[in-house]
Amino acid sequence: MNINGYTRTCGLIGDPVEHTMSPLIQNHLAARLGENLVYVPFHVETGRLEDAVRGAYALNLLGCNVTVPYKSACIPFLEDIDPLAERIGAVNTLVRCPGGFKGYNTDMPGLYRALSRDGVKIEGEQVLLLGAGGAARAVAVLMAGEGASRIMIFNRTLRRAEAVAAEVNALTGRRLAEAYGLQDWRRVLSHGEKYLAVQTTNVGMYPNVEDALIEDPDFYRKVHTGYDLIFNPSSTRFMRLVRKAGGRAFCGLGMLLYQGVIAFELWTGQTVDDSLADEIYEKLKESACKK
Repeated sequence: MNINGYTRTCGLIGDPVEHTMSPLIQNHLAARLGENLVYVPFHVETGRLEDAVRGAYALNLLGCNVTVPYKSACIPFLEDIDPLAERIGAVNTLVRCPGGFKGYNTDMPGLYRALSRDGVKIEGEQVLLLGAGGAARAVAVLMAGEGASRIMIFNRTLRRAEAVAAEVNALTGRRLAEAYGLQDWRRVLSHGEKYLAVQTTNVGMYPNVEDALIEDPDFYRKVHTGYDLIFNPSSTRFMRLVRKAGGRAFCGLGMLLYQGVIAFELWTGQTVDDSLADEIYEKLKESACKK
């Protein structure tokens, strides 16, 4: 593209940012849809987050993505926040507005869009969440909002699972989420039932590709569909165990793609169709395989 005085800039705020694949998504979208826009990563050191957010506005940036460890920490520096992001307690996309930025969470809509494209429904499903960190909380909020009938949170530390379940139940006004220790699945999961399972931890991420939070094949026989938020490797041990037991399994690359697509749509007002999304997905797969 020809960078000139009309070129708009978007970027990624995080620490670290060196291994991000977001520039591949955003710059390809801009090129294919004719947007005079460039996207670059910004490494923001500890203690400089407020400076980064204020500086991005002062420099007339159109918007930013926000990654770890700043998804919640940046909220006090925003002019406004979308209701979904407020419920989740984390933002990953900043959109320029009068006086500053409005924060959105496109991670969970991105996950929902990826699940929908893969033919995975949420409404009426009994959902197993592995892990109880920030990602698990966000997924639980999404599942509750999209009509899951039951959410069971399994974590090594029961106290953390209980905290996530309590937050989700307070948001929904009913006892939808339940907390269990990791070893409790045998007594909790009903005989003959099949579940949607979402793996939200970093267990199994490269380079520890042979790790899984639960190893027992009997657990995976109860899973009709497994979704791992990890995208490197593109086939985790969790996914392989689900498939070996006869279920379908997907990695987090679709979520990565669609959170970026939705952010681009918020920044530009453009609509990204499925064919272009598929084109970028193939590029992401190629890039992930090289890492």
